[in-house]
Amino acid sequence: MTRPVITLWSDANFYSPYVMSVYVALQEKGLTFNLKTVDLNKGEHLQAGWKGYGLTRRVPLLEVDTFELTESSAITEYLDERFAPPQWERLYPHDLEKRARARQIQAWLRSDLMPIREERSTDVIFGDVKKPALSASGQKAAAKLYETAGALLSHGKPNLFGEWSIADTDLALMLNRLVLNGDDVPEALEDYAAFQWQRASVQRYVALSARHAG
Repeated sequence: MTRPVITLWSDANFYSPYVMSVYVALQEKGLTFNLKTVDLNKGEHLQAGWKGYGLTRRVPLLEVDTFELTESSAITEYLDERFAPPQWERLYPHDLEKRARARQIQAWLRSDLMPIREERSTDVIFGDVKKPALSASGQKAAAKLYETAGALLSHGKPNLFGEWSIADTDLALMLNRLVLNGDDVPEALEDYAAFQWQRASVQRYVALSARHAG
């Protein structure tokens, strides 16, 4: 069977948490893919005649042959169905309810906690930048993150669902916005984020970002 041609479009410096999620998913699947970049800071994606995007002119963009898809959680769900077990590794839990919960966590991380995303941008993670103390709204969002993540991980296991899923990478990244800035994060959540960060697919993305720093 002919393997499809897969291309992942990223921001030029590889700071996007959503590109990271898709990159990790592709790595976990063991899929061969091309990596292309677009300079968002220069507005390259908004220029007339730009051909790299499909409908939304956002990264990540995944191309599989002639099919184009944006929005990271939609992409990872698509990858898990298109390149399904047992031939390829799972990105989501086998259990229906756990799989739904993983998707819920992904959606929550992308739609809530805006003060954390604003005050702890990913240059903290990938650029070793340190930010000032959280605002009142930032502290409130951090408390919500700690409470919710603590409840999800109250079982004491190193992964959310007893087995790794892409939601673990997404949650660890959100926590590391604070951990790597030196904020006061509960020890159990800091340990969880550190454990997830050592995954080979995650470290490959971190190394990729480091190579493009500056």
